[in-house]
Amino acid sequence: MLGAAALALPIPEAHAQRPETGSEIINAGVGGNNTADLLKRMQKDCLDHKPALTVLMCGTNDMNSVKYIPLPEYRKNMSDIITAIKATRSKVILMTILPYIEEYLFTRHPQAHYGAEGPGGRRAAVNNTIRELAKQHKTSILELGHIFEKVGNIGKGKNCLLTNEANSNKTDGVHPTADGYRLIGVTVYDFIKYNRLPTSKIVCFGDSITNGGGGTEGISYPANLKRLLS
Repeated sequence: MLGAAALALPIPEAHAQRPETGSEIINAGVGGNNTADLLKRMQKDCLDHKPALTVLMCGTNDMNSVKYIPLPEYRKNMSDIITAIKATRSKVILMTILPYIEEYLFTRHPQAHYGAEGPGGRRAAVNNTIRELAKQHKTSILELGHIFEKVGNIGKGKNCLLTNEANSNKTDGVHPTADGYRLIGVTVYDFIKYNRLPTSKIVCFGDSITNGGGGTEGISYPANLKRLLS
């Protein structure tokens, strides 16, 4: 249901920096970041904004990149980030990380990089950790990874919602397409509205999947969220 709605939505003209409703959306995604990076810039890029709501997704680089962070350290880093955000009285949405095109991962790193558990096992462990942290910290959780698994056509076809050779001429397999970012924006918007979460100031905090090209005027999910809240 969300997938069809998201893919049918046109991208409207960009609005002013602050939407008419008074909602302010801040894109605090930085490409290549893992949880250690988020901890270092959390004060400036998240807490200092005094958000009413923080949408947090991080773990793709902790799992996939040369900046790999073992699961116990990932758990502690995420817990410290959530604790600090909640201390400001911001509500928190945690999002599970997206699937990927495994064949492309092995063009970036040798298969041995993923250890005995492999990419699938590593991603499953990260997402289970996110679920456990949501219970521990009593935060909202949006199963974004599950939604992409069901509607994202994950693979090498042109209609895949992750960047691949057929739709972008790139052996990426990790980052969403423009339609993928639109799906995230719609999903986050619906989740916020359904759960009656605050919208006065929202910080979207994470890595390149949050950044999506930067700012709130392009194709990123924060940009789509801003348009929906305007």
